Amino acid sequence: MIAIGNFFFRFRNVLFIFLYLLLFIPSPMLFTPEAFGEKYYLLPIILGLLVTFSGELIRGITIGLAYIIRGGKDKKVYAEKLVTEGIFRHCRNPLYVGNILMLLGVGILSNSLIYVAVVMPLFLFIYQAIVLAEENFLRNKFGAQFDSYCARVNRWLINFNGIGATFNGMRFNYKRWLLKEYNTLFVWMTGIIAILLFKYPQLVPDEENRMKTFVIIVLVLGAVYGYIKYLKKSGRMTDAVA
Repeated sequence: MIAIGNFFFRFRNVLFIFLYLLLFIPSPMLFTPEAFGEKYYLLPIILGLLVTFSGELIRGITIGLAYIIRGGKDKKVYAEKLVTEGIFRHCRNPLYVGNILMLLGVGILSNSLIYVAVVMPLFLFIYQAIVLAEENFLRNKFGAQFDSYCARVNRWLINFNGIGATFNGMRFNYKRWLLKEYNTLFVWMTGIIAILLFKYPQLVPDEENRMKTFVIIVLVLGAVYGYIKYLKKSGRMTDAVA
């Protein structure tokens, strides 16, 4: 599993995009009009948006409170220090938990039985392998310190005990959240808009208006993306805490 995890770690930055594309493969529906009536599509929309937004909320809070080097070094697992602050006090892998919820949510939103029943279990297997590879690296580097951390904090389940004290004792760095997350946010939100407009023509019945709406929203998202990228590249926005 560790070897498998190290392999997939190299490609995890493109994994999110690849899994997003699988949302649009033909699939039987999770929620059908036969079972849930004429307004069946409201169920996957409401439930899917709640789940996927909760995932990004977890990611955003995690990054804003305490950031780790997520991309590794030279496409290999890497850590300068053992990060145990912020949400990492309550879960060892909150960013991955956020990713899982984000993708599960858009899978529900797309009303795809194949995505939820086949793609998500495969995704969970890949993430479990990646986490085992990361833990192997951290245990070899930090030894007893990491073992003590593992004994206190769950690998996947978030322990909400004391989370209020965590928030009160730290400052949320929204600039870091934007600078580190804007790529993910753009892909994620574009996908959500595409699913809503093209999976559910009931929301905008006229095809021409549907396409116009999609183009306008994507242009706005693209403009925001470009502006944040400009601020980052120009140095006008940094994640340094004043």
